[in-house]
Amino acid sequence: MTLTTAPAPTRPPAGLWGAIPWHRPLLAVAVTCLLGAAVAVVGLVADPRLVTGAPLWAKPFKFFVSIALYALTLSWMLALVPRRRVLWWLGTLTALFLVVEQVIIVGAAVAGTTSHFNVSSPTAAALWAVMGTSITGLWVVALVFGVLLLRARIADPARAAALRAGLAVALVGMAEAFLMTSPTAHQLADPQGVIGAHTVGVADGGPGLPLLGWSTVAGDLRIGHFVGMHALQAVPLLLVALELGAARVAVLRSVRVRRDLVLVGAAAWLAVTGLLTWQALRGQSVVAPDAWTVLAAVAVGVVALGAAAGVLLRGRRSAGVDLVAGRAR
Repeated sequence: MTLTTAPAPTRPPAGLWGAIPWHRPLLAVAVTCLLGAAVAVVGLVADPRLVTGAPLWAKPFKFFVSIALYALTLSWMLALVPRRRVLWWLGTLTALFLVVEQVIIVGAAVAGTTSHFNVSSPTAAALWAVMGTSITGLWVVALVFGVLLLRARIADPARAAALRAGLAVALVGMAEAFLMTSPTAHQLADPQGVIGAHTVGVADGGPGLPLLGWSTVAGDLRIGHFVGMHALQAVPLLLVALELGAARVAVLRSVRVRRDLVLVGAAAWLAVTGLLTWQALRGQSVVAPDAWTVLAAVAVGVVALGAAAGVLLRGRRSAGVDLVAGRAR
């Protein structure tokens, strides 16, 4: 797959990302989910019921927002590779999988029960199996799109790096959901209608952060999953910030500098995702890190800042060489 474009510029092209031919099914899912999020907010206020210790409408709200962001971002990204019918189908399959998952989540909330890991009845088990199939399908489709994105020729290397690295880290974050589907030791001995868990060290439903629900007393695999998955938005947004900054900061006008900073940012995001997952697997709450977790976090920050400083320093030196060569000519 190729995209015929001009050579990569040293300055961001005008208009940043240009006109966007949105993928309509994904865009429709995003708009619908944003409307659903508003309805879920009403449910949070008006419905006092709890499920596994959390407000009944908290999970639908979180998934409405997350799915809207994912659908909107993927709709935009699909437009940045050569337009072929396979891309339309990839986007449409994604929209279908997202709708199936959210319908089951909302349906469970309406029924006053859980959706994930629920095998308490034949119907609940069948719905959870359908959700598992949809989740797997989402990941496979994203992987296929990632391969196509790698093969696409995108003129600006920094933009190519942002799209590819963001999707690669997101795939890692999405894959972490599969860690939650394995039964715990307690469930193997006595399932009680539940197979799988978000938390490590205690049963789901204990004390958690407001709205997010992330455990404050044990490890929670949702955190690494959440952070990793949203690299899909964070890494391209980093590039947008760098392109905007290029108007004021001379060193950022180099496409090589922008590309390298994006790669440093993506690597740091991946490292944080891994750190949060490692912390959760040790049964440690995100709000109570031990010395090893703090040390690892500091190391990630130092290495990332050092790498970014090195990129900027090298960029300034290269700009100085170019300026001297220009004057000599």
